[in-house]
Amino acid sequence: MGKNLSLALDDSLLRAARKVAHERGTSVNQLVREFLASLVREADRQRAALARLDKIFLTTRIQVGRRTWKREDLYER
Repeated sequence: MGKNLSLALDDSLLRAARKVAHERGTSVNQLVREFLASLVREADRQRAALARLDKIFLTTRIQVGRRTWKREDLYER
């Protein structure tokens, strides 16, 4: 499988986690594996999204024409 990891949990948290695992028909170990896998996937998605944004910011050029209005034109008096 892989490496072992030891965790220190409060008794009440471990009891609650065992109850959730039992209700889901799995183990606390599997719950932790699934949570960590989900956490890593989300971090990967965020990094990929930021990389796409960086690319867009670096490659997109917007040309803005001369300003033909005055600040006062924006407000009715």
